[in-house]
Amino acid sequence: MPNITLPDGSTRSYDLPVTPGDVAADIGPGLAKAALLGIVDDGEWDLSRPIKADASLALITVKDDSALALLRHDCAHIMAEAVLEIYPETQVTIGPSIENGFYYDFHRETPFTDADLEAIEARMHEIVDRDEVITREVWTRDQAVTFYRDNDEPFKVELVEAIPADETVTFYRQGDFIDLCRGPHLPSTGRLGHAFKLMSVAGAYWRGDSDRPMLQRIYGTAWRTEKELGAYLHMLEEAEKRDHRKLGKQLGFFHMQEEAAGSVFWHPKGWTMYREIEAYVRRRLDDGGYGEVKTPQLIDRTLWEASGHWDKFRENMFTAQSEDDRTLALKPMNCPCHVQIFRQGIKSYRDLPLRMAEFGSCHRNEPSGALHGIMRVRAFTQDDAHIFCTEGQITSESVRFCELLQTIYADFGFADVRVKFSDRPEVRAGEDEVWDRAESALTDACDAAKLETTLNPGEGAFYGPKLEFVLRDAIGRDWQCGTLQVDFVLPDRLDAEYVAEDGSRKRPVMLHRAVLGSMERWIGILIEQYAGRMPPWLAPVQVVVASITDSANDYAEKVARTAETVGLRVERDFRNEKISYKVREHSVMKVPFILAVGGREAEASTVALRRLGSNDQQVLDMKDALSALRDESLPPDLQKV
Repeated sequence: MPNITLPDGSTRSYDLPVTPGDVAADIGPGLAKAALLGIVDDGEWDLSRPIKADASLALITVKDDSALALLRHDCAHIMAEAVLEIYPETQVTIGPSIENGFYYDFHRETPFTDADLEAIEARMHEIVDRDEVITREVWTRDQAVTFYRDNDEPFKVELVEAIPADETVTFYRQGDFIDLCRGPHLPSTGRLGHAFKLMSVAGAYWRGDSDRPMLQRIYGTAWRTEKELGAYLHMLEEAEKRDHRKLGKQLGFFHMQEEAAGSVFWHPKGWTMYREIEAYVRRRLDDGGYGEVKTPQLIDRTLWEASGHWDKFRENMFTAQSEDDRTLALKPMNCPCHVQIFRQGIKSYRDLPLRMAEFGSCHRNEPSGALHGIMRVRAFTQDDAHIFCTEGQITSESVRFCELLQTIYADFGFADVRVKFSDRPEVRAGEDEVWDRAESALTDACDAAKLETTLNPGEGAFYGPKLEFVLRDAIGRDWQCGTLQVDFVLPDRLDAEYVAEDGSRKRPVMLHRAVLGSMERWIGILIEQYAGRMPPWLAPVQVVVASITDSANDYAEKVARTAETVGLRVERDFRNEKISYKVREHSVMKVPFILAVGGREAEASTVALRRLGSNDQQVLDMKDALSALRDESLPPDLQKV
């Protein structure tokens, strides 16, 4: 007689084994209709799976975010069923849910085409309309192997043989389709709904091994409602328009090429924007009490061995041999170098906290397949800093940093910031007692800073727990940028110490912190956030002075020089072209302000101001207009002065 404990603490007793679906119906017809699966003692169960002993039960409906993974996994199964119905010669392999959707890998000699995807998607909608009952079956390992061998499914045979001996072998059947799967699944295909779409097909090696057969991976997306699906597809369209790689080329910011894979060739306009961001951050660091340093690029492997990075990151390091047979590594991060600066001379508790910042040039040997424009590169610059402090200063320094970070994000136009708390990873340096202290200190700092955090289990750095600051952009995408890490380990490994108030020698705590992350990735994010239409303070060209007639060129030159004198970045356009053509061309290049001048403007010492995105123009006194544009184009921190 199982006793079922519900999330509100109430208990229901039953004389016989009961399914999650039975309990839902017992609670009410509305819940019975809405329920998709049950969480039984923290495990996910199909609604039809019997509960034979006392257990806790939570019922998941389509309103719960956790339902998305279930819907997407079912969609993968329905896609596999559709593929086999249309192309029965195909072999199926695996089909998991992933972020925003699902995929399934198929082995088929003939490549899938766009027309095939349309046919498969149409058949999927038919399968949903059939509302096929989905049932769970428990098989023996021998039954499963025999079944797949008889059906010439070698990939599935391999999957069955890899299941641990003590694990139950389960299959799910819907209509004539049956698939090896742990589950759970929806009660029937009709419960999925029609909020899905097939997106693309790509190649994928079986088990990710280039020596194994090449499969065809069909990707799809699935959502709870067609409204959610529409919003996602609209976001993808917007993301395509905002692609920093296309805009970077179109606007003349940068380019990349195979001869320097993963490195950026900055053009004058892009480098102007880069320097503006760097100057802004540098001013904020100066105001925040940081001392800026610069450390070497090539460091002997012995330092990386001492810090622990050699064992952890060796495969991602670029190395070189010197004439004296020493192995040098291009630094992949700055932290050990900053400890070396801290160790120069005797440090006292009076010197702490010591805040050390660097625009540190780093190199990491990222796989070529992972490179993505300037978002994922091999050569990058971190807005890196380390705070050496006492254990008692962790909270105050963390709060101070979080306040700085939030104001910087606001200045760049990001107001929606989420914080993840990443605790100890499975492979780590330092004793558990040290990690207990570090995690406790970071928790206290979050409380003091009034930060709401979500746990990101096991994702801390190998030397300490960390906060990850995630920005949501204009079209709803999340970008993990800033970090704050509490480190008791590295100062100990690299023998950093200070003289305490009682004269004893103690290890400082090291707070690793970054706001932007990497300059390259940050600029890529900004380009996509603003669709290339940068705020005036970041725009490489802030003002174009365009002459309407050749006779106005001398006055146009005067306007341009005056604009440069007040600090604006100016481009001249005195070509013999119609002003409408000039305006259109510079609008495409996303210049914030265009000053058109002709004979009337020259006589009256005025300018005709056109703002990007507006069809209107204002005729203003030249000096008043330039003064206003200068103020509007100042960096946010200087506007506040």
